[in-house]
Amino acid sequence: MMTISSRTLAFLFFISLFLSSISLADNANEDLEDLEQLLSIDEEEDKGGAAQGKPSEAELLSRAQRIVIELNNENVKRVIDGNELVLVLGYAPWCQRSAELMPRFAEAATALKEMRSPVVMAKLDAERYTKAAKLLDIKGFPTILLFVNGSAKPYTGGFTGDEILIWVRKKTGSPLIRLSSVTAAEKFLKKHQIHVIGFFESYEIHGYLCLELLTDLYSNMQGVEYDEFVKAATTENEIQFVETNDVKVAKVLYPDIRSNKAFIGIVKSEPERYESFEEKIEEENILNFVEVNKFALVTSLTELNSARVYSSPIKLQVYFFAETDDSKPFILLLQDVARKYKSKIMFIYVDSSEESLAKPLLTLFGLDGKRPLVTAFDNRIGSKYLMDSNITTRNLEEFCSGLLHGTLSAFFKSEPIPNHVSIHLVSYVHT
Repeated sequence: MMTISSRTLAFLFFISLFLSSISLADNANEDLEDLEQLLSIDEEEDKGGAAQGKPSEAELLSRAQRIVIELNNENVKRVIDGNELVLVLGYAPWCQRSAELMPRFAEAATALKEMRSPVVMAKLDAERYTKAAKLLDIKGFPTILLFVNGSAKPYTGGFTGDEILIWVRKKTGSPLIRLSSVTAAEKFLKKHQIHVIGFFESYEIHGYLCLELLTDLYSNMQGVEYDEFVKAATTENEIQFVETNDVKVAKVLYPDIRSNKAFIGIVKSEPERYESFEEKIEEENILNFVEVNKFALVTSLTELNSARVYSSPIKLQVYFFAETDDSKPFILLLQDVARKYKSKIMFIYVDSSEESLAKPLLTLFGLDGKRPLVTAFDNRIGSKYLMDSNITTRNLEEFCSGLLHGTLSAFFKSEPIPNHVSIHLVSYVHT
């Protein structure tokens, strides 16, 4: 008698689930029960196939995508109304940004399931299921919405798997991760390349301190500062905030801590790895500190981070254009100069071969990006500048100094003067 593998059974079950999902007889509970059964098959398969090695990356992605419920015109209302928390990705099959976001969305779904989060992750082909898209008010692609008891909240986070996970956790009641042991801190570092650490002796929120602490002015001050840290962690949408009251744990996350007083710092995976917060501990100051310091010294522009780059509070921005191979000799030079203008000028690298990113910017200067070049923008006044000298440390520093102090001559793109001008016409040169 022919035997059927568990993987084949899983595949057949998935097909049957898909077919049943478009039936009017479906309901939200059945969708979720079917999903759990499918996942249990995967878990059994993992145990049975342990001797054959770990699943491939493609297998992991396929499994992650199956955690995300497929919405359609028939089941969308039941899923949204039948669950307290639903995160929906509206996409179109032809949309490149949707295709880039899909595996990251699935990655976040996997992490949330492992954390036993109550958030249901769902996706909707908004082009195919227009009725459902209209019901959810999805008009562009990709669109992410969080439904809380049926009411939609716009997504305002980043677009990596970690950033989606962080945003969901913060918006559903977990703005902070609390670490109480060195082992937990070491495990945290393996998963989070960038984070904000807060070290406080007291976790108590001001106004809820116990009677003994109310007699201690220092502890009371720590409560106020911790309150501001929690507010900032809740408001900031993209960076994971972590807290500890153990200095040994804090030193694992931020080795340069030299005080037992309240401390806040940001940790990144780049040459400027550690940056400490030196201002008064208030929500607005913390948020400004994170916004200015969360980017790398030289940020690589991508489809997923472009909106954040363009909306950065640092309004003086220097753009370096080059193809990947041509950029390598200049990156260290750019980082050295960027370090001197940190928090004043933002430095951005754009791969000239990525037309969707480079061409709109290069067109403003009438350039094709075939050779490395540097431009700049002052977004406070809408002016643009072109560095027309060789890219050396000295020339770039002079260019940046002029940008900072307002002494650069703005660039104006001119149309070529016509070769033949009719005596009956007046030709204008647009600038």
